[in-house]
Amino acid sequence: MPQLTSTYLKEHLQSLHNTTETQSFLLALSGGADSMVLADLFLKAEISFEAAHVNYHLRGEDSNLDQQVVEDFCRQHNIILHTYDVSEKDNKPENSIELWAREIRYDFFFRLLKEQKLDFIVMGHHLNDQLETFIINLSKAAGITGLSGIPENNNKILRPLLHITKADIYKFAKENSVNFREDHTNLSRDYLRNQIRHDISPEMEKTNPHFWENFDKSISFLNQAKSFIEEQLQKILADIIISETNDELVLDKEKLASQTDFVRYEILKKYGFTNSIEQQKIFESGSGSQFKGNTFNLFIHRDQLIITHKNISEGEPIQEIILTPGKAIDFPEKMLLSEDKLNQKPYWEIDLQKVVLPLKLRRAKSGDFFYPKGMKGKKLVSKFFKDEKISILARQKVWLLSDSEENVVGIINYRQDGRFLPENNNPKIYLYL
Repeated sequence: MPQLTSTYLKEHLQSLHNTTETQSFLLALSGGADSMVLADLFLKAEISFEAAHVNYHLRGEDSNLDQQVVEDFCRQHNIILHTYDVSEKDNKPENSIELWAREIRYDFFFRLLKEQKLDFIVMGHHLNDQLETFIINLSKAAGITGLSGIPENNNKILRPLLHITKADIYKFAKENSVNFREDHTNLSRDYLRNQIRHDISPEMEKTNPHFWENFDKSISFLNQAKSFIEEQLQKILADIIISETNDELVLDKEKLASQTDFVRYEILKKYGFTNSIEQQKIFESGSGSQFKGNTFNLFIHRDQLIITHKNISEGEPIQEIILTPGKAIDFPEKMLLSEDKLNQKPYWEIDLQKVVLPLKLRRAKSGDFFYPKGMKGKKLVSKFFKDEKISILARQKVWLLSDSEENVVGIINYRQDGRFLPENNNPKIYLYL
């Protein structure tokens, strides 16, 4: 096991952010032993930092005393301290207090990172935290990602004490007179993590005098296995991808279906579809089916899985865009409505006596129909989309040209309505696409 010294911290921190350039740090200080020892190590290593503390006011005066420890330390050592007082506006939930508190502090830390132009958040998680997380994830049947534990470097968060035991942290605090406060709620067995901490971890530690060292190595092996698996998954995914743009990812449904359960699960998990029953439905469902996740939506179009970010597929819809003759537009499409015939193609000719101005662009609505130019008879716009094999996602991006009475004059980039073609010498208007 590594010796907890300022030299160890400096060298290990350097390896985590993997750059020789000077970095700036925001230390998350709770007032407990882990974070206060971390701050003391930073001082001894002569690494400058700013500090952040969140007061949840969940433990009455104890919460204020925790903050006092942090404030005293920062005042004594001229450390810039940022504090956040949780209030009623933060809407404390009736359950899942831990998740609520986690969300509040990370929102605060990342906001500070941006406002103060700092590079990394540094937290005091240690090897005992790693074991507790491992057991919790094991009980949830987590995959390789869950079992590989808390990452040392993840999304601008560094955790340089993950190879250090809680006992070594207490030892350092005692030998270096580091002032900290104990959270008495850590003694309660009301929470699963505390049950593991007090009942399971001590028994596991008794099984082998080198337990912590071996556990640390096991986590390292699991992380190596995770990296290898991710590399292989990327190779498989590259063969399954039909196309990829900033807006959407298109996968070959049959190729993905032919993979093992593990591969299918891991690939779909990347896009938020972690429920095994829902994954099964994805492969059993036919063209036109939709699946909505928290971040991504998935559409099935024939033999393709189309994955798009929710912000794109469910963005704030633009209801309509009025077209003014002589005024060109660039969004959503480049086009110009003109009363004059220009030397420009392609264009639509529209009989002015057959439409009620103004003309406008809008999205398709249920029941919309038109008479496609070159075809006989009336057709629902939805049926036209289906016949033209336009995917559900693509349909959401299609614009219709209509008059002020909602008559469909044409489907932009697809087909004009034959009813509105010019007759005789009637006045015309031109839409240049």
